[in-house]
Amino acid sequence: NFGGRNYMRKLSRRQQENRKKTDRTIYSDSIEAIKILRETATTKFTETVELHANLNIDPKYADQQLRTTVTLPHGVGKSIRIAVLTNDSNFTEATENGADIVGSNELIEQISQGNINFDLLIATPDMMPKLAKLGRVLGPKGLMPSPKSGTVSTTLSTTLSEFKKGKFEYKADKTGIVHVSFGKSNFTENQLVENLTALYQSIEQNRPPGVKGKYFKSLFICTSMG
Repeated sequence: NFGGRNYMRKLSRRQQENRKKTDRTIYSDSIEAIKILRETATTKFTETVELHANLNIDPKYADQQLRTTVTLPHGVGKSIRIAVLTNDSNFTEATENGADIVGSNELIEQISQGNINFDLLIATPDMMPKLAKLGRVLGPKGLMPSPKSGTVSTTLSTTLSEFKKGKFEYKADKTGIVHVSFGKSNFTENQLVENLTALYQSIEQNRPPGVKGKYFKSLFICTSMG
């Protein structure tokens, strides 16, 4: 209430309809939850489907950090541009296995100038010392290759195949919550359930050793406009 006027935002018809469908907020059955989620994805574009997992971890401690990779059975409905930083002898292998950009010193120069037109950077170990100076450019964008994320590799054909199939990295934020997309609203219910199950199992299997007691505090799924 401001100056005697009520500035509460009026809900659109779409939001009102969705409110009725989601009068229950807790579902113990993932199939039912996915069904309601797809019914409420009523925008004119294809929405991204997201999982927000609140974990009982404190990432400021090394033994309570979660950062790993997963390949979902049906991908996430998004194609990515992959750059490979390697020496000349690996150029053909990288190109033939789906790399969108392949380079050596010239690619490092482009990155240093801020020309980053890729979503993922894979590097062979021999190039990592040269990448050290680009930490300030790549680090904040989450593009710095690392062995833990599988983006430092000596087997380019296998690595490229995995990431092209939809392998991606996820991690818990500093408050212990994992925010990750696991498909699109035009996926079938089965595809979304199978992706969600695989993602849940990945988080479960990568439980940090420092976790005491209950691991999952809560799990929420939503669409990007939900």
